[in-house]
Amino acid sequence: GSRQDVAFANISDGGQSTVLQFTYHSNAQMFSILKKTAAKCPQISRTYSIGRSVEGKDLLVIEFSNNPGQHDLLEPEVKFIGNMHGNEVLGRQLLVYLAQYLCSEYLLGNERIQTIINSTRIHLLPSMNPDGYEIAASEGHLYNGWTSGRANAQNLDLNRNFPDLTSVYYNRRRFKRFRSDHIPIPDSYWMSKVAPETYAVMKWIRSIPFVLSASLHGGELVISYPFDFSRHPLEEKMFSPTPDEQVFKQLARTYADAHATMSSNDTQRCGASFANNGGIVNGALWYSFAGGMSDFNYLHSNCLELTVELGCDKFPAEEELYPEWLRNKEALLSFMESVHRGIKGTVKDTDGNGIKGAIISVKGIRHDVTTADDGDYWRLLNSGVYIVSAVAPGYSRVAKRIRLPARMQRTGRVDFVLKRVLVEPDLDYFSIPELENYERFDPFNQFGQQDGAEPAEPNEERSEKPWWWAYFSQMGISTPTWLLRNY
Repeated sequence: GSRQDVAFANISDGGQSTVLQFTYHSNAQMFSILKKTAAKCPQISRTYSIGRSVEGKDLLVIEFSNNPGQHDLLEPEVKFIGNMHGNEVLGRQLLVYLAQYLCSEYLLGNERIQTIINSTRIHLLPSMNPDGYEIAASEGHLYNGWTSGRANAQNLDLNRNFPDLTSVYYNRRRFKRFRSDHIPIPDSYWMSKVAPETYAVMKWIRSIPFVLSASLHGGELVISYPFDFSRHPLEEKMFSPTPDEQVFKQLARTYADAHATMSSNDTQRCGASFANNGGIVNGALWYSFAGGMSDFNYLHSNCLELTVELGCDKFPAEEELYPEWLRNKEALLSFMESVHRGIKGTVKDTDGNGIKGAIISVKGIRHDVTTADDGDYWRLLNSGVYIVSAVAPGYSRVAKRIRLPARMQRTGRVDFVLKRVLVEPDLDYFSIPELENYERFDPFNQFGQQDGAEPAEPNEERSEKPWWWAYFSQMGISTPTWLLRNY
């Protein structure tokens, strides 16, 4: 029938072609396809798991790079996350197709794909919420996905489950010197319920120097960018820009303009009208919420993440999958390529050793990035003239004036060599006690047990209880026994 014609569509720009099956995939089928794809392209691809869902399913990532499995000096890293809401399924499928497409086209000699993979490390997590997907898929397309499966198996909305660092940022703004990057996770966050899926993604973000990210959702047709949480607690819809507003807008436009219909005026929308802003919107201006993943990326790491709303149908009919791939393919590729904007470089000492954790500042943008383990950094910027400086504890600051021309095709290279100084010039900046707190992650070791060790017996009675125990028992709240693991 007609469905089979669509299901195996040829997609290619040359003579030979990539053949994809445009159907939905169960979790088992998805894992199998990702592993087969990595096996077909072992020189540029591998799969790895960043953790498990509540019900024990792997959060499986497929990676593409000319050196899979490790970070290459000066090579930027990009991630795509799909299906964070289990009932928003199109993004999940697009990432499965994208993985197959990248592998196949690389082998067929597609120069554009080879250039992308040889110059970028790409990580695709097609399903962040495989448990929720299972519920949504059992109901299927007819409910249009608006009913069940959005949350994880603990009934937590994963996009409200990240640490709310945006409030911390707003509270600090009035201080003259404050950091709006690498804000530590407050200990109080770990007192509430943290989903294993959220934990896995946070750990992932902390372990790889991501530069750019997209989280794929459904239910609207628009690109939304941080902040997602309103700068005024009582305003549900309030324009709340980050210091990188201009860069975020440019990145959002890159996707929206390359998408077949997102930025055009005559596109049928799902109620809200974003056509007049070209299909992009500031998150908090659309609607405000705390605990989102994109704000967390921006305030806890160097990564800029956008939310891509792929269309009105959260669970499109199967015959829509091929047309949706055609609408989004160019946008996905262009967005990946846009990580090569702005500047990158290394920060070294006078002996030529890379300096980890050096701070790169751009005058006029109150948001810094830091160097990765080997001293390399990436700073997304639009065209213009900038004063960029680098500094690290125990080193003097070095500043450079740079000009990024409008039609620049690749990243500008700006390296720094820092001299050691005896007196730290910016003592107060680096001695903010919170800098040490950044390393505090899972301080009560809720998740430390997952790495193979057997959890402690929950009914073990400790003879001596810690000081805070009475607080919980008096309030009649169930006492958090997991906090005793380290006690």
